[in-house]
Amino acid sequence: QLQLVESGGGLVQPGGFLRLSCVASGFSWDDYAIGWFRQAPGKEREGVSCMFSSGGRTKSADSVKGRFTISRDHAKYTVYLQMNSLKPEDTAVYYCAAYTNTYCSGPIGYWGQGTQVTVSS
Repeated sequence: QLQLVESGGGLVQPGGFLRLSCVASGFSWDDYAIGWFRQAPGKEREGVSCMFSSGGRTKSADSVKGRFTISRDHAKYTVYLQMNSLKPEDTAVYYCAAYTNTYCSGPIGYWGQGTQVTVSS
């Protein structure tokens, strides 16, 4: 059974940075694309960034392009989301998720429990 555990959230001032981590178990890099989503209070969950299962291809939402970077460490089975130049509107619960395929599209098969990110002065 694939499991995803996020960490790294917290309170940060506008303009600051955080790095979120997602550790996967019961998982093969060849089988799943991994993405980060977020949900702010009163809003729908939205995709933030995603990494395809192979080739290192990524895609990100326009709202975070140039500020957020998704990466992974194969040996540690960990996916990271480096978030720079944070804005108050980035405040949300951030979720790690595994798609049911190798590309960043379609249904999600597994979700992590989420980690809170709050950007405030």
